[in-house]
Amino acid sequence: MKPANMTFDEAAAIPWGSGCSLYFLRRGNVRRGQRVLIYGASGALGTAAVQLAKYFGAEVTGVCSTANLELVKSLGADKVIDYTKEDFTRPATYDLIYHTVGKISFRASMKSLKRGGVYVSALALAPIVRRLWASIAGRKKVIGGIAKVKAEDLVFLKELVEAGHLRPVIDRRYPLEQIAEAHRYVERGHKKGNVVITIRT
Repeated sequence: MKPANMTFDEAAAIPWGSGCSLYFLRRGNVRRGQRVLIYGASGALGTAAVQLAKYFGAEVTGVCSTANLELVKSLGADKVIDYTKEDFTRPATYDLIYHTVGKISFRASMKSLKRGGVYVSALALAPIVRRLWASIAGRKKVIGGIAKVKAEDLVFLKELVEAGHLRPVIDRRYPLEQIAEAHRYVERGHKKGNVVITIRT
C-alpha cells in the first residue's frame, strides 16, 4: 500500500533505493553507536541509506561530490566528505562501509574498517579471495550480492515514511514517452536520488 502522506510518484521512489539499502544495511548488522560510511550518499541507494542508518542509531558519514553536500547533510548525515577535495580513508575509523557506486578502492576501504568491521557492496558479490583475505587479515567481513526485498520490508519502509523517518529524493520526473531520455540521464551517473517515470491515466 502507498504511504498515506505521499504522492504516487514519491511512493514509486521508495522500493528500489530504500529496499536495497535496508537489505544491505541489515546484512551488515547496522546498529546503534556504530560509525558508518556511505560511499555514494547522494544516489538512490545512498540517500535512503543515510536516513536508514540514522534511524538505526548509527553515526553516519556520507561521501559525495561538491554539488550534493547540502543534500546529504539535509538527510541527517553527521559528516559529509567531498570526494573531489578530500580522501575519505582514515585508518581503522568505521564499523561499517556501505559502497553503492563503483568508484571506491577495496584496499583503501579495508584500511578504513575497524577490526571486526563490515564492508558491504551493493554492486556485486565480492570475489571469494577478497572475502578470505579480509577475514584473515583483520577479522573483517565482506558482503555483496543481489538485494532480496520482501513484502514485510516494504511495510516497514511505509511505516518509516509515515512516521517521518524516511523521504525519497527525486531528481527528475519523465513521462513514459520520454523513458529513453530518462535512461540516458541516469546513465550519465550524476543524478541525485531517484528518477521517476510518470504515467497518465
